[in-house]
Amino acid sequence: MKFIKGELEGLYIIEPTIYSDDRGYFYESYRKDLFREKTGFLGEFVQDNESYSTKNVLRGLHFQLPPFAQAKLVRVIHGEVLDVAVDIRKNSPTFGQHQKVVLSCENKRMFFIPEGFAHGFLTLSEIAVFSYKCSNLYAPNYEGGFAWNDPVLKIDWTEKNPIISSKDAQLRYFDTFTA
Repeated sequence: MKFIKGELEGLYIIEPTIYSDDRGYFYESYRKDLFREKTGFLGEFVQDNESYSTKNVLRGLHFQLPPFAQAKLVRVIHGEVLDVAVDIRKNSPTFGQHQKVVLSCENKRMFFIPEGFAHGFLTLSEIAVFSYKCSNLYAPNYEGGFAWNDPVLKIDWTEKNPIISSKDAQLRYFDTFTA
């Protein structure tokens, strides 16, 4: 596995070593000892989630507040997405900045997003199956989010009219963030 430091402190793009032959392929998608050594993440992943989305579906930007903040290890099992992490750590020099990465079943890249980031993705392919490990359980009373088209964050999603949930349509703007 190759661990590439992200543009923002704590983010990592992970490229697995793929073993292919005429039967197909094999790779390790997670290995605790190597993951800890390369990222410094000492937490545990306690919940796995999977979503299915059609083209132009945008999910996010979501996060959970302490004590239920979540680190995530995300990847695409089928299709392709534009994945985005936004730094919401108040004392970070990159507070309010974001990083984008394309994840697909072809490139098999994974994206590690530590606690203190909001996260979202846009489906680029006709369908996408998105999988992610979380370091904390889902806690609806501690969840938050920002509008996908927030004028302060200035994220170029490449899609002007994505399909979003009614819940995501109610998300606030970044400049109201107080946590």
